Amino acid sequence: MAMPQNSTGENGFCFTQTLNFSHPSPAGEAGRTFDTLSGREACGTPLSNGTLSSGAPSPSDSCAEPLCSTSPGEGEPQFGEGIKYVSAEGEELACGWGGFTPGCLQLFNTSKGVLFFLCVASFLQGMTVNGFINTVITSIERRFDLRSYQSGLIASSYDIAACVCLTFVSYFGGNGHKPRWLGWGVLVMGLGSLLFALPHFTTGRYEARSAAEVGICGGNQSLPCAQAASSLSSYRFVFMLGQFLHGMGATPLYTLGVTYLDENVKTNYSPVYIAVFYTAAILGPAAGYLVGGMFLNIYTEIGREIDIAPENTLWVGAWWIGFLGAGAASLLISIPILGYPQRLPGSQRYIVMRVSEAHQLKDGSHKKASDPDFGKTVKDLPRSVLLLLKNPTFIFLCLAGATEATLIAGMSTFGPKFLESQFSLSASEAATFFGYLVVPAGGGGTFLGGFLVNKFKLRCSGIIKLCLLCTVSSLLAILIFFIHCPNMPMAGVTQMYEGSPLPRGHLNLTAACNAKCGCLQEIYSPVCGSDDIMYYSPCHAGCEKVSENLRNGKKVYHECSCIKKTLLPGPGDAEAGKCSSSCAKRPLLLFFMFVVILFTFLSSIPALTATLRCVSDRQRSFALGIQWIVVRTLGGIPGPIAFGSMIDKSCLLWQDQCGEQGSCYVYQNSAMSRYTLIAGLVYKVLGTTFFIVACLLYKPPPPESAPGSSDTSENGNCDLQEHKPSLPAEEDI
Repeated sequence: MAMPQNSTGENGFCFTQTLNFSHPSPAGEAGRTFDTLSGREACGTPLSNGTLSSGAPSPSDSCAEPLCSTSPGEGEPQFGEGIKYVSAEGEELACGWGGFTPGCLQLFNTSKGVLFFLCVASFLQGMTVNGFINTVITSIERRFDLRSYQSGLIASSYDIAACVCLTFVSYFGGNGHKPRWLGWGVLVMGLGSLLFALPHFTTGRYEARSAAEVGICGGNQSLPCAQAASSLSSYRFVFMLGQFLHGMGATPLYTLGVTYLDENVKTNYSPVYIAVFYTAAILGPAAGYLVGGMFLNIYTEIGREIDIAPENTLWVGAWWIGFLGAGAASLLISIPILGYPQRLPGSQRYIVMRVSEAHQLKDGSHKKASDPDFGKTVKDLPRSVLLLLKNPTFIFLCLAGATEATLIAGMSTFGPKFLESQFSLSASEAATFFGYLVVPAGGGGTFLGGFLVNKFKLRCSGIIKLCLLCTVSSLLAILIFFIHCPNMPMAGVTQMYEGSPLPRGHLNLTAACNAKCGCLQEIYSPVCGSDDIMYYSPCHAGCEKVSENLRNGKKVYHECSCIKKTLLPGPGDAEAGKCSSSCAKRPLLLFFMFVVILFTFLSSIPALTATLRCVSDRQRSFALGIQWIVVRTLGGIPGPIAFGSMIDKSCLLWQDQCGEQGSCYVYQNSAMSRYTLIAGLVYKVLGTTFFIVACLLYKPPPPESAPGSSDTSENGNCDLQEHKPSLPAEEDI
């Protein structure tokens, strides 16, 4: 990303025309006017706040970039050694760490510079929490003997941590030094990623016992239960702690980070900046799915030879590599974020220009939040909460966000598993497929939502109507889950060995063709027979010989007594791995899943913008914190747990570890689609209802009470109107 250049050392503004402002001065300075300034004088004379030299900024100059292309007398940038960015209150506005504020760093001391580093941080957060973790969930279940509800609890630990920290961080951080809160948060997030990868290095080697190792039909089938049983599931607490640190670290990012951007850019540009920020957060998971899928094709014990392929359900990929890289990158990116000032040079003009769209309470108590001293002490915390609770628009936007978050959290956690089961894919292929869906749909929808708000200059009520339209569209698209891909036939699980249907819940893996083999149910290594039927293992297919397919490297089993050749008499063959699905509904299902993801994320930035606009300026950070608590308590936390429990109910074949139930091997596709449809309809209908109520109850301020609600300040028009009073100087604010 090309960084904006500042050639004076201050974030000054250039003017190309002569300006003359008449300024209403306070007592003792009546009649003071601004001298006529040329563009060079306006840009070249620094003031303590980094804006114009002896007066106030104009609303019109905000549509220009907050930088100057030339310095007085020279074409090259010059940074004065003795010049400091200092606000009217005496705070330093230079970028740096303590007393170390070199001039070269001030190139990044702009809204675009902040946006770049925050985008990198949100990208890493999304890639780790919503990408890598969701991609490797099947591998972690397999490696550490976890059930779906336990992995759902790991996913929810992130939101539990966020709920614990949100009130504290959003209230005190909102009135404090936001970049420092953000920087320390990203650093904690990096430590969480490193901790999440730790179990790989503290456990013994993963031993994948394939059927070839234990013995095919007639071979040695011994597998002592003392070896099979393990206590690896206790490592879920380490994963939960890592996720807890992820949640703590990311808490400032989506509350203080959003308000820091909103405070330092023009009102009309704010949705675009926030949309870019959230688009990076959406592209992060997409990259996590794609990169994580690649890592899953590498065996978890790097450098060790193994005779099973990634398609084998016993395969565990290198799930831990991504967390090491993301953790190290998070530690590095926290350093520049910690160096930013409490507010950017020149940002005061945007605060002055802001037009209030806060919901008007009947008793007028919303005006209390306009007090400059409001929210600076703990005593104001209960009153702040009460003001937000009395705002019905804010409350129903929070509830609508919670319904959307439930679906997003549930589907992002178990979406790859859904594709893996429906289309008979390996874990890495399913993760890659899901990444291809999320990149254009999630990222494009997020950016498009912010673009539409800016393009049509939507006010708060119009933004809520846009959210309503998106929710109704995704509600209609989610009906696609009425259809599903049929399960691949599996002998002894979905059908009897002779081909007749098997009642659900009744396994019968033993038949006359494999009775003499003495097969163990603890050894699950599916093979695809030449009759296009899957078998639990080569032993359960009655296979007696094994070789290797030189074309694709897969094991091929011969003389399988349970498999009948299609044309010739005699036993058939089988190949290691699942049978590939030829589901004709696959393109239709993928297309409508794309539409659901697109419209769900299309409403995210408009809903966030409406939340920021329906509350008072001084309550924005705290309002986002309260909203995230509601969203996570009602949506993010129960979402993965509820979806995990539902998916467990659709399980046909559980792992058996000497009588102990482990993770699920085979799901019933029709039940999985049915449960997904029911959950989607319930939450989308609730979301639609909440947006309707929020729109009906919103009461905007009367036009005459909105100071500065001119076309210049709201629409970004550069044309100056001579008789319009200018903004007060920053010294007088």
